[in-house]
Amino acid sequence: MTIDLHTHSNRSDGTDTPTELVENAKAAGLDVVAITDHDTTVGWDEAQEAADKVGIRLVRGLEVSTAIDHRSIHLLGYDIDPRDVPLVEELRRVLDGRNGRVPKIVAAFQRIGIDITEEEILAKSGDAGSTGRPHVADVLVDKGVVKDRGEAFDQYLQPGMPGYVGRYSVPTAQAIRLVKAAGGKTVLAHPWSRGSDKVLTPDRIAELVDFGLDGIEVDHPDHSDDQREGLRKIAAAHGLVVTGSSDYHGTGKTEDFRLGANTTSPEEFERLLG
Repeated sequence: MTIDLHTHSNRSDGTDTPTELVENAKAAGLDVVAITDHDTTVGWDEAQEAADKVGIRLVRGLEVSTAIDHRSIHLLGYDIDPRDVPLVEELRRVLDGRNGRVPKIVAAFQRIGIDITEEEILAKSGDAGSTGRPHVADVLVDKGVVKDRGEAFDQYLQPGMPGYVGRYSVPTAQAIRLVKAAGGKTVLAHPWSRGSDKVLTPDRIAELVDFGLDGIEVDHPDHSDDQREGLRKIAAAHGLVVTGSSDYHGTGKTEDFRLGANTTSPEEFERLLG
């Protein structure tokens, strides 16, 4: 059984529709795929319809924008009740923050002499539940300012770069509690990528276990072999589930982020969601 527990559709910052995502997962040889768009569940119904049609198991999930010490931390939530009022209200606050910063991002680029507009960014987000930095990056690619999303983030959209504008994120411990209260399971997404290991230390991860953390996404394209080994040791010490996934975004992320690039073992999947 081949299992990929972290993928994105165009309902957030991927480029596949939910139907295309599921069809591509089937074509890639996956038996189980999770749709985990950022802070939204709007793609679930379409993805489920496609999964039933092609014969693949769909895990309904999302990737919640959280923060510790003002540092962005992403939390994967699986099998939640999408009608849970406290969680829905908090996700709405996050999505409002995403959408509300678009004019500020435009103004930041105007100040450094790069002409982008809100209309161009919104056109890129299309059917997404919110508009975010990846859509800004796509505009920059179209204009020839950068070659791809990675370069856009590195040069303009990461914290400390001239096009970055902060927004609200849920405190990580609070997000874990909300997902758990909504009946879901929680996994830290790519916890040691892009410097997050400075915040998600072994002691900090242990604290999150006390709030109900269920697992760690160990096998991820952004993690080195040494990081994976270190995270496995932390997971073993606390009885956490070890997951692996692609973090697929369609053409939004290429190379090592192909469907099934990293996978979750059937045994760990059973522990988490069986």
